[in-house]
Amino acid sequence: MAARRSTKTGESAAERPAAAPDLDAAAYLRRLGERVRNARARHGMTRKMLAHDSDVSERYLAELESGRGNLSIALLRRIAAALGVPLENLVAESEPPVEYSLLAERLRRLSPAELTAADALLAKRFGADRDHLRRIALIGVRGAGKSTLGPMLAKRLRWNFVELSREIEREAGAPVEQIFARFGQAGYRLYERRTIERLIRERSQIVIAAGGGLGAEPAAFETLRDGCLTIWLVASPEDHWERVVRQAGEERVLGGAGNAEAMADLRRILEQRAPMYSKADARLDTSGRTPAESLEDLRRIVQAAERDSSGT
Repeated sequence: MAARRSTKTGESAAERPAAAPDLDAAAYLRRLGERVRNARARHGMTRKMLAHDSDVSERYLAELESGRGNLSIALLRRIAAALGVPLENLVAESEPPVEYSLLAERLRRLSPAELTAADALLAKRFGADRDHLRRIALIGVRGAGKSTLGPMLAKRLRWNFVELSREIEREAGAPVEQIFARFGQAGYRLYERRTIERLIRERSQIVIAAGGGLGAEPAAFETLRDGCLTIWLVASPEDHWERVVRQAGEERVLGGAGNAEAMADLRRILEQRAPMYSKADARLDTSGRTPAESLEDLRRIVQAAERDSSGT
């Protein structure tokens, strides 16, 4: 068996196998920093919040997000490439079943449109329970209209309204602020997922107003999507801002003042959460609409879903 040539001796790109990934460390660290920054935006976390929850200094996070992270992660990526395995397999908490690995590899080769079709097939075969139309979940970033339209829709349907954050407090036995202070965002998301599972298991004829952070939590979102008719409420960034200011009684969005930086953070959150929210069963734009008009739109969405389910 011929010995391998070392890549540390200046092997040219042309001599590498055609399928070899781009292993440029600097480029990879830049992409990694951007992904960390985008993930932080999806979760609505400031760098200070992430530093607190992860016990990592703000200075390190700043370097990581600017593309100057620890080189060891880039070296680990080279090892994964040499082994011919995805990097995530090496850093996973546990080894996934072989079926999962094969399915992930199959999905990796699909186009975005094919992935959407595959998602629909899996949801139809393994997803939504038969009673999911007896629960409606309104999702979207804070200020989209969930807490206003949720009670109105529940009253129209003669169902009960559920504010998910209040149910999470009951599950944890503590206010939201204490949950975050004691367990961080990861702990809060664990309680959130447990609460959604309990509501779907035990309740029906409810309208749920879900927290805005659900758009960054695939496991919780998928559980909600399986057990409810999910409706994504969207609005312009300006409408989000105005409504939150009105609710809070002061200019307090993302813990910041009404300035360009805070608005930029809001736009980034909307952008980063949109891909997950877009997988909801329906979408309703509440910008430029009165609550009464949006309520009628919601009623039509629910009626259309019921017709589709009955095949009429």
